[in-house]
Amino acid sequence: QVQLVESGGGLVQPGKSLRLSCLANGFDLDISAIGWLRQAPGKGREGVACISSTYIPTYYADSVRGRFTISRDNAKNMVYLQMNSLTPEDTATYYCATDLGATCRGRYAWWGQGIQVTVSS
Repeated sequence: QVQLVESGGGLVQPGKSLRLSCLANGFDLDISAIGWLRQAPGKGREGVACISSTYIPTYYADSVRGRFTISRDNAKNMVYLQMNSLTPEDTATYYCATDLGATCRGRYAWWGQGIQVTVSS
């Protein structure tokens, strides 16, 4: 059974950093691309970043490029999203997701439960 569990969210001030973690269970993370997506209140779901099974390439939304970094540690079954220079516009529920494919294809079949990130002073 595919399971994705996010952690590391919370309330943070503008300009600060957070690192989200995604624990992957029930499938072979070594051969799976993982994406991070987010959904802000009243908005649609937005792809934020994706990392392929081979660690590269990685993909980023224009809105986060240069501030967010996606990484993975297959030995720990973990995928991370380091978020720097956060702004209130980054406030959203963040999800990690996969379709079990090796490359980032922009579509996902399995999702975590989501975790809230709130950027506010």
